[in-house]
Amino acid sequence: MPRFEQQYEEWLLNHVNNESNPRRRELLDKGLGHGTIEFLRSVWFPAVGNLDYLFPEWEVRDFNNGYRYLDLAYTPGGVKGGIEIQGYGPHARDLDVRRFKDLCRRHCLLALDGWTFLPIAYPSIVEEPKQCQQLVLAFIGKFIATDVPSTLTWLEAETLRYARRLLRPFTPMELMAHLKVTGRHARRILHELVEKQLLDIVSGQKRIRTYQIRL
Repeated sequence: MPRFEQQYEEWLLNHVNNESNPRRRELLDKGLGHGTIEFLRSVWFPAVGNLDYLFPEWEVRDFNNGYRYLDLAYTPGGVKGGIEIQGYGPHARDLDVRRFKDLCRRHCLLALDGWTFLPIAYPSIVEEPKQCQQLVLAFIGKFIATDVPSTLTWLEAETLRYARRLLRPFTPMELMAHLKVTGRHARRILHELVEKQLLDIVSGQKRIRTYQIRL
C-alpha cells in the first residue's frame, strides 16, 4: 500500500475511534469528501510529509448557537487554522444570494474568533498542486513563525524549520523538493542562511554538498 494511503487510513481510523461526539462521529463514519482527500493526497502530504495536528470535520459553534464543520482544522499548540476545499460545480455556480451571504458571515465570525483560514479551490488542487503546496507551507509558517527570526522570508523560515526537523545534513536538492522551488533558488536561500549564521556547511569545498542547522 502506498505511504499516503496507509497513513491516511490510520489517521482517519484514529479520529473515528477517539471521537465521543456523536455528531462528528457520524460525519467521520461516512468518510471525507473527494476534494478533501485529494487535497491531502496531492497537496498537504507531499508538502508536509505527515498528517499531524490535522482534524477532519472539525465542529465549531455558529452565530445561531448551532454547529458547523470545517473540512480540516490544523491545531499545533492549540492554534486555530481552518482549511476548506471550495468546489466548483453546479452547486457553487448556482449559489444563491442568501447562502453566499451566510458563507461570508460564517468566515467573518470564525475569523473574529481567532481562526486563520486557507480556502483552496478544488480546480487548483487538480491543475496547480505545486502552487497549493507553497500556500500550505506559508499557512503552516503563520503558526510556527515565532521560533525563527522575524526578519526571515517565509521560505527562509521554512528552510530553517526543515533543517531543525531533520537533525541531519541535507542537500540543496532535498530542499528544492521540499519547498517546490528551483535548484538555483534553493541554493540562494541556503547561501543567505549561511551568511546569517543560521546554517552550517557540512561538506563540499568548491561546490557545497550538504548543510545542517547551526547548533
